[in-house]
Amino acid sequence: MLNFMGSTKIYVAVTPTDLRQGFGGLYATTTNVLKEDPTSGGLFVFTNQRRNRVKLLYWDGTGLWVMTKRLEKGTFSWPKGVKVENGKLHLSHEALGLLLDGVDLRQGSMRPWYQR
Repeated sequence: MLNFMGSTKIYVAVTPTDLRQGFGGLYATTTNVLKEDPTSGGLFVFTNQRRNRVKLLYWDGTGLWVMTKRLEKGTFSWPKGVKVENGKLHLSHEALGLLLDGVDLRQGSMRPWYQR
């Protein structure tokens, strides 16, 4: 499990992103589409069209991190009906952990494919 400081803001891009992008492409998407500064210390989460992969972009003060997770089964889901601003929604640290662990945030339950 990833741990970030409690003051780290987490933003999820709600529209699918081309995850073939690396540091430069995700940096540009964060700046141009999400209207955020990637070096602000926030954590930016991007997903592909099928929602079976996520990429996270994070500035730690010395450089950029790009992290990727691919699901072998199932999809990532986040809450619907939450306020979306500039193509992004805000998640809490707990919600990000649940999202990456396979919990369906729309219903607050384990996805059928999830097993520990």
